[in-house]
Amino acid sequence: MIDDQQMLIQTKVVDGQRTPVVSCTGETLAELVHSAHEVPIDDMLARYPTQANLDRDAVDGILVYCAERQCIEDQATCPGCRRRSQVEGFTTIEDFIVAHDTISIGKHDLQIPGKGEGHAGFKSFEDFYRRWSGEEYWFWARRVLRKLRHGIRRAHVQGEPVAAEGETPSVILVEPQLADNIGMVARAMANFGLDNLRLVAPRDGWPNERARIAASGANYVIDESQCFPSLAEAMGDLHWMCATTARQRDLRKPVLTPEQAVQEMARRIGEGQRCGVLFGREASGLTTPEVAEADALVMIPVNSKFASLNLAQSVLILGYAWILGRNSGSLGRVTTYERPIQPGFQYGKDTPAKKAELEGFLEQLEADLDAANFFRPQERRAITAMAIRTMFQRMNATAHEVRTLRGVVSSLAKYRKRRDSDI
Repeated sequence: MIDDQQMLIQTKVVDGQRTPVVSCTGETLAELVHSAHEVPIDDMLARYPTQANLDRDAVDGILVYCAERQCIEDQATCPGCRRRSQVEGFTTIEDFIVAHDTISIGKHDLQIPGKGEGHAGFKSFEDFYRRWSGEEYWFWARRVLRKLRHGIRRAHVQGEPVAAEGETPSVILVEPQLADNIGMVARAMANFGLDNLRLVAPRDGWPNERARIAASGANYVIDESQCFPSLAEAMGDLHWMCATTARQRDLRKPVLTPEQAVQEMARRIGEGQRCGVLFGREASGLTTPEVAEADALVMIPVNSKFASLNLAQSVLILGYAWILGRNSGSLGRVTTYERPIQPGFQYGKDTPAKKAELEGFLEQLEADLDAANFFRPQERRAITAMAIRTMFQRMNATAHEVRTLRGVVSSLAKYRKRRDSDI
């Protein structure tokens, strides 16, 4: 068990079984995990007195113990957990029945006699069949951890524009054929901070509920989209527009990569101009006359023998180039319980190991290796010890990892002493 959890979880004998117990509440780990799974975390915490000092951080540590099944190392199990059934050797429902004195079923207290000791009760035969082998509490703990750390994702939660009108390029879809594709385009736009969607004569009409469903929460893009009967009207208020194409066109226009197109649009938007990106039909793309209306072409590096992209994929690539060029995105999702992260190693709640902590581990390791007569021949001891030190120093260990390594070395040394004393 790791050091920072020894204050949270202790193992005690409960009903003859070694069981993980929550130190601050006195209940079994299974009871807390079950409670956290059934109700929101804040409602669960409200059930405990303030003197219990049970907060979100404490619950996080307790759930980690269960989710990572650290009970295996402590040789402990929880009542009602599938791991206890496994430890007790219940591989079939018959094993479970035989191991008990009686099993009661339902409100009428129907009895199934066994040949062992103890009693088990279930609400119904269906409940008995489902739960005789126990619940996977570690799976429940993982689910609650996700809710605790990331918040609950709700279908009705919608996004909102991240920029004022005209501060992002408009996405113009010419005669899109499927409402589902429009919805997926809206979702791709929302992913990368593009807010203004313009439709030119969509085949299935507009508005369309199928597009809203496919948008998967990016409803604000759908709701604020504009529909135009012609391309001329859709691009009428734009100062600069580029057109996406997979085919080479015999037009005297600049050909830009997505990165170059984004750079040009960002410059112009900064000067107060409005810009747009033109996307064609799913089946045939843009016609040459439509491409001719643009100020530049946008083409991306692709497999030359298979260059056509899905409509939403095309928008996604331009959107990614846009947010990357503006340096305005976050690495992944940021919610109430998730802070923005930066590229590089993520320590989370841990910290880098101090040199003194790593040195303590290395000295302990070398001492135990000396005791085991590992350094042979002795004249190469310094070289071998330096290689070991270099290996562990290179791993950039955290403080917790160093404590774990010290525990591993101590356990191996104790095992060796017990084994030697038994010989």
